[in-house]
Amino acid sequence: MTAEERAGLLKKYAQGYDEVVESLRGLTDQQLDREDPAGGWTPRQIVHHLADSETTAYVRVRRLLAEDNPTIQSYDEEQFAKVLHYDRPIDASLETLRAVRRATLGLLERLDESEWARGGTHSDQGKYGVETWLATYAAHGHDHARQIRAARGEAVER
Repeated sequence: MTAEERAGLLKKYAQGYDEVVESLRGLTDQQLDREDPAGGWTPRQIVHHLADSETTAYVRVRRLLAEDNPTIQSYDEEQFAKVLHYDRPIDASLETLRAVRRATLGLLERLDESEWARGGTHSDQGKYGVETWLATYAAHGHDHARQIRAARGEAVER
């Protein structure tokens, strides 16, 4: 991955929180609980998933940077949604997403080439590096913002 490609992904990562917040703008509690037409999670569940995913991502990238060839464990997202009370209010999960993403961005913006080259093994995906991590999480918020817009019945061209 080139430095320019990384810069683009860092910008996208930085914008992910705002994209999610914008997709939620004006939703009532009833709308937060509207089922996805395609059978996916509700907007409320998506927000809690994003907070859980982001905190997992926070640890993952730090392990990739601080440990030699770590094994990055997967987790059962559906089980999290079932047992972690994804029906609760979303404010704390949004704040978690914002704060954790901001802290990670501050770290990523300081990496040198040798740090970008670090990696390990993902328990499901195999070879997994810092750049792979960035590509995944740069898109994550945007992908779920589109899912929220779809649940709202909005066009999802973004």
